[in-house]
Amino acid sequence: MKQLKRATTSMKLHAGDWVEIRSKEEILKSLDQKGQLDGMPFMPQMFEYCGKRLQVYKRAHKTCDTVNRTGGRLLADAVHLETRCDGKAYGGCEAACLIFWKEAWLKKVTEPTSPVAVLPTEAPTRGGVQTSVCREEDVWAGTRASGNEGAKAPIYVCQATQVPAATAPLAAWNVRQYVEDLESGNVGVARMARGFIYMGFIWLSNAGIGLGRPLRWLYDALQRLWGGVPYPRRAGRIPAGVPTPHGELEVRPGEWVRVKSYDQILATLDANNKNRGLVFDAELVPYCGRTFRVLQRVNRILDEQTGKMMEFKNPCITLENVICEARYSECRLFCPRAIYSYWREIWLERVSEAEAGKEVQKAAK
Repeated sequence: MKQLKRATTSMKLHAGDWVEIRSKEEILKSLDQKGQLDGMPFMPQMFEYCGKRLQVYKRAHKTCDTVNRTGGRLLADAVHLETRCDGKAYGGCEAACLIFWKEAWLKKVTEPTSPVAVLPTEAPTRGGVQTSVCREEDVWAGTRASGNEGAKAPIYVCQATQVPAATAPLAAWNVRQYVEDLESGNVGVARMARGFIYMGFIWLSNAGIGLGRPLRWLYDALQRLWGGVPYPRRAGRIPAGVPTPHGELEVRPGEWVRVKSYDQILATLDANNKNRGLVFDAELVPYCGRTFRVLQRVNRILDEQTGKMMEFKNPCITLENVICEARYSECRLFCPRAIYSYWREIWLERVSEAEAGKEVQKAAK
């Protein structure tokens, strides 16, 4: 089993800390000839942040495996900043993944305008050697799989495709990850308690002792008392193999939409919770009935398992600030990766800006 060792100089960054991105020259010294550090690529678009100061969004001490679907993965000495991949170096991929930043690429600072960076400020090295073995051209070359240069269908290598190589397995019952979730500021006590209560319901429901249906009823009853989210793992109502309905709104970025109710959406899903191949995941349920701006129409994303570009027959929709929060995922609870959720247009309804403004104000109270 792969083991990850934390650097002895780990900064142990917390959510909300300020960091300064190191210079291009410093970062190149930390990379191998593939443009990677510990298996994690430094992507070309990340150079534009060199010298800038940004706030830590969350500590990326763990993540989810979207390549092999193995569940949670352990990652050493990394954080997420408020930076997402623009896809320009990867054939125009529109997934907009949150970028991983290794601590070796950062300096900790006390505040956005502080004149001096907090130690450690030494330039990152590989094996204690200050000589750079990586050039900017190598970083660009590293975006393609070796031996695939010039192919009609390039095989891309990005941080998302490299997650298995840059991480180690992480068992859901590993208690240390949850301690670090709290200690890092990634998760608050109340949210963690709600997550464990939900997992308790799941465990009892699946224990084969006939408690599934009454427990789900009790879960919904309790959630209604304090305006919570209903039980989020119900099956779609269309039999498997029967075509699911299609709907088009032709919504554009910046327009307002309301997510339909969970009950309405279940009527568009088959028994595998899919609508024309797209899964409606439990992580989408908390957004039902709420109003959001359209972020973009997603037409193409990388297949993280193959590295090849996938073209959607019908575009998916992403919404502003609507992300996976890993509330209901047994093997990746509290994952900080914040992947954008994909929506079919049949799950949405257009609303006017005036109506949206009223709903957003009401929700904020």
